[in-house]
Amino acid sequence: MGSESSPQSPQEMLKFTSTASILTPRLGRLAVAGRKPISTPHYIPLTSRGVVPHITQDVMRDQTAIGSVFVGLEDFLERQTAKNPFPPAYKVPTAANESALRNFICLPDDLLLIMGPRREPPIKCPPSNTPNSIAILTSVGYRQLEASHYIEAIRHLRPDIIIGLADLVRGHNPGLKRRGKMVDRTHAYTTHATEQLYKSKDTSQQQGAATTTTTTTTTTPPTTTTNAVYFAPVLPLENAEQSIYLEDLESELRPYISGLALYESASLSAVSEPLGDLPRLLFSAPATPHEVLRDVSLGADLHTIPFMGICSDAGIALNFTFFPPPPPQPQEQQEEQTSTPAPSQNQDQGQAQAQLALAYDLWSPEHKTDTRPLSENCECYTCRNHHRAYLHHLLSAKEMLAWSLLQIHNHHTMDVFFAQIRQSIDRATFDADTQAFSRRYVSELPEPKGQGPRLRGYQLPASGPNQPRRHARVYGRLDDAAEKFAESQQSSVATPDTGADGLEEHGFAKKV
Repeated sequence: MGSESSPQSPQEMLKFTSTASILTPRLGRLAVAGRKPISTPHYIPLTSRGVVPHITQDVMRDQTAIGSVFVGLEDFLERQTAKNPFPPAYKVPTAANESALRNFICLPDDLLLIMGPRREPPIKCPPSNTPNSIAILTSVGYRQLEASHYIEAIRHLRPDIIIGLADLVRGHNPGLKRRGKMVDRTHAYTTHATEQLYKSKDTSQQQGAATTTTTTTTTTPPTTTTNAVYFAPVLPLENAEQSIYLEDLESELRPYISGLALYESASLSAVSEPLGDLPRLLFSAPATPHEVLRDVSLGADLHTIPFMGICSDAGIALNFTFFPPPPPQPQEQQEEQTSTPAPSQNQDQGQAQAQLALAYDLWSPEHKTDTRPLSENCECYTCRNHHRAYLHHLLSAKEMLAWSLLQIHNHHTMDVFFAQIRQSIDRATFDADTQAFSRRYVSELPEPKGQGPRLRGYQLPASGPNQPRRHARVYGRLDDAAEKFAESQQSSVATPDTGADGLEEHGFAKKV
């Protein structure tokens, strides 16, 4: 039997069924002990406080194919006091082999739980990272998350996969000195985490544990260890700028890391052959399906796709597949086909005009009486039971069900998209299919126009200094209202002492 504190080896986690070369699309199967295996390439659904927005846990179980979720630790860090030093998520009763975070968010046991320090996509924070901490945004404001506290959270919450700390400042273009600090700090974070979590035994014992069965990873760990596997961050920098850190990942830290977390597509080129068998989780926030296909072509295994939630919030239904039907041809073209016609400028313009939209806005009045499903041939719960006109009505009435049905449909659309991607890679037609997809669909998603559901304040980026509130204040103090009510009682409100003339004056009755 191997050590119960050993991280699951990459050979156990991700098994490739096609080429594992660098910068090429590849098929794999991500398997963590006790969780649903995930066929890759695939996407990781994003959560808000551990819940996929607009989808309850029973709906997620019954009406979606979601097999994993990503949560940000900053979502669960609340105000700490001397009486309550730990957030509520830390104090959930758990058995010896259970995850406190999984119990807190009521996540089914077979779903893969991935935890990072920040939610995805993160809100811009002040550039106040230090050698021992990173800046985060919690429900009670900005604060620092120390590296030791992150280790403590991992031991308390026990996710399945950990995304390592990285010295990243979103929205800032780092200078030369700042880049050097980013590498040094990220290197120090990764070294500290692996030492604290896994280096209780020597490297030979860790490597020996890789040959044991995956059932050993479900045993109860000591308080100083964890069964969670570690995805080391790769910074969005040139290879030469982080060469020492990457070399350490290949040698000293290699036995303790089970995957890589990357933050831009270009970083896929930083993955060397010695690290090529590791799963790659990409946080590049692609804006369109075309960018998702580009990332797949470069060898990304797991993707986070924020535009899915953005579209659902905005009342936009995704409407694309990787294997689109052929474009309709006019009857005249069908009758007058030639063997090898030379494309003319008019034909090129006609082909461009025939491109399909990637999605459509259900707020549009044209859907008021449209009884078609959200997507033709879609088998999701929403399309099997409802139509566009009903979704348009729900959005107009601000019914929460609208966003739930949209989220179900959009996740199903992305599930089918990735299933077709895997099928295309398997039959070695991915490049040709990607080109056909680019010709068939427009390059941009529609701009959100409708009003989405109300979001928590700390989920929204700051609109700038001296800017109005993003949402009007719903509740306020009653002082002003109480004064106005008192004045109205004296002047215009009838009281029990009011006589017949007064009642007639206030319109309560007419004196006869």
